[in-house]
This record gives sequence, structure tokens and C-alpha cells, in this order.
Amino acid sequence: MPLIIAPLNVVLKVIKILLDDKTKKHLESLGITIDSEIKILECSGGSVIIAVKDGRLALDSNIATKILVR
Repeated sequence: MPLIIAPLNVVLKVIKILLDDKTKKHLESLGITIDSEIKILECSGGSVIIAVKDGRLALDSNIATKILVR
């Protein structure tokens, strides 16, 4: 399922990233890779705040819809 519709406060595993190579590399540098674990902390107005490793990231709806998790 896309990250934007995933449940809050549940550990999710990234299974696919449907973005261009430049954006994928940027997300990888932030810790979002295939098989990485993330948790959605807040989802409001289309943007999503996630916890990755020891940090937090805010993603806009365009990126959040192209990150698939389970």
C-alpha cells in the first residue's frame, strides 16, 4: 500500500520506491531504502511525518504516494 494511506504508529517495511533515480538516491541518504523499517507519526493535509531510524522526516503527498510499504 502507498505510504500515504498506511496506518499510524505501526512499524512498516518499505517494499518499493516508484521515483526517479535522483530522488531515490536522496531518500537512501536519509535512510529510506528497500526493506528499511519506518513508522508514520502523523498524516495531515497530504503531508506525512515519519520516523526513520533515530530521526523524523516530513514527506509531501507526491513522494508519500510513491513509496510502497507493507
